[in-house]
Amino acid sequence: MRTTVSAILLAQLCGCASGPQRNPADPLEPLNRATFRFNDVLDRNIAQPVARGYIRVVPRPVRIGVENVFSNLGDVVVMANDFLQLRFRDGMNDMMRIAVNTSFGLLGVLDVATPAGLVKRDQDFGLTLGHYGVPSGPYLVLPLFGPSSFRDGVGFGVDQYAAPVTYMDPAWRNTMWGANFVSTRARYLNATNLLEQAALDRYLFVRDGYLGRRQAQVDEGKEQALPDYESESKAGNQPPAQNK
Repeated sequence: MRTTVSAILLAQLCGCASGPQRNPADPLEPLNRATFRFNDVLDRNIAQPVARGYIRVVPRPVRIGVENVFSNLGDVVVMANDFLQLRFRDGMNDMMRIAVNTSFGLLGVLDVATPAGLVKRDQDFGLTLGHYGVPSGPYLVLPLFGPSSFRDGVGFGVDQYAAPVTYMDPAWRNTMWGANFVSTRARYLNATNLLEQAALDRYLFVRDGYLGRRQAQVDEGKEQALPDYESESKAGNQPPAQNK
């Protein structure tokens, strides 16, 4: 563990020392860093204190129930994107999760689908665009919402349009959005502590982690070309060229 953390810190230190040699995926770095600092101030002064108060006041079983409700609602968007990507088996899995958790899980308060073998998946319209070859475009830090990209920013907007909560009465919709935000922030408080300890430059740490994870998600399920070991072996067995 110490070796891994040391390697991460060394990589971040090298990134800090690179100066003008910016990541080509992040041409908007000055703007993104300013937005990152803005988000960080709001998070430290508003979001984190509210999330800690939520954890102190609300019992853990209730918090888990709230998380399950929003997870169940989120499965609607996941299902739609699985079908858009022609992942029909995954889409049917999502549909069954929604049906089981809504009916037998008290409108999603209980997650009875996962123990039943219906796997929770993670899909969004940004990944759907990536599935069909749309490039991610420049890295982009969104105010309030954090790391994204041009492609994922568009995908986020489409997913919000497709989310069931969007079509609730405004009073209920705003309440649900607020509850989901607090619940999500409370769930990731420990991740924030880890980030504080591990990263010399938190901006680079978050950016590189986000871009790497999104690329891995886009590549999921795609066939990867295997190395041509036979050609490499033949090339390795050739006698070295004689100097003339």
